[in-house]
Amino acid sequence: MEDIIKITDLTKDYGHGRGIFDINLTVAKGEVFGFLGPNGAGKSTTIRHIMGFSKPDKGQILVFNKDSFKYYYEILKYIGYLPGEIALPEGLTGWEFIHMMRDLRHASNDRIEYLLEKFEFDPLGDTKKMSLGDKRKLAIVAAFMNDPEVLILDEPTSGLDPVMQQVFVDFIKDEKKRGKTIFLSSHIFNEVEDTCDRIAIIKDGRIVSEFAAKSIKHNENKTFRVIFSNIDELHKFEQEFPRLRKNTDKAKRIAISSVHEDKLEVQVAVNDKLINELIKVIAKYDVDEFIENKYTLEDYFMHFYKEDKDFGGVFK
Repeated sequence: MEDIIKITDLTKDYGHGRGIFDINLTVAKGEVFGFLGPNGAGKSTTIRHIMGFSKPDKGQILVFNKDSFKYYYEILKYIGYLPGEIALPEGLTGWEFIHMMRDLRHASNDRIEYLLEKFEFDPLGDTKKMSLGDKRKLAIVAAFMNDPEVLILDEPTSGLDPVMQQVFVDFIKDEKKRGKTIFLSSHIFNEVEDTCDRIAIIKDGRIVSEFAAKSIKHNENKTFRVIFSNIDELHKFEQEFPRLRKNTDKAKRIAISSVHEDKLEVQVAVNDKLINELIKVIAKYDVDEFIENKYTLEDYFMHFYKEDKDFGGVFK
């Protein structure tokens, strides 16, 4: 499959450990690629280089097989860009801004009307006085009005209410079905998980993991949460548990992961025989609850960030 975006050894060093370092990734035609990390991790810096707004200290960024910095004027004709921070010109109404962008981007009125209706946006009034949500909607219309082949999205739903966030996610899914290539930078887990084919996690300016999004849903281990009716039942199960391990194939793949009062979590590999053996044992006890804890993208992400103490609520 053809690579629309190809980044090789991209480095931009601002000093004191700030910047991006040795970034390598590709985005194939028709793919939705997620770029996940907290504020300050290097997501926006990477995007500015993809757009050709900044020259790398080292490495190369190719978009449509052309150097993004040298040929950014040519490349921008085929890209819809939604920045993380919206800066709109003052002294214009929303309609005046849309008409200006329509003429610059050679967009059709039908496409503009579709976007305005989709995001329930009335572009009346001065851009300076618009709410953050309306500014975001106006930027969405401007980014997508010429129906670009490639979408570069930096924190695209910032400022949108939950309803509009879901509308945007559905819109991205529709654009994917139409064959668009999408680079989505975000710190919102469900937004990335719901839309992306592949995901890269960036930390301190370096990519620490890259993987297929579906691999999260097919994680090797499942965790089951068991709540016993009383502490005696829990203790009885704990006494029998070693025999369960001993009598089960691949015994080392099953273990009690945590115990708290009358709550017990048991982690087992995705193996029907192991799960069935566990259920047979659990059935002998008085249990109030037995449910699977789903493994999520957030769970995987926190493996890389769990020791950090300065999130500041970024991922809430």
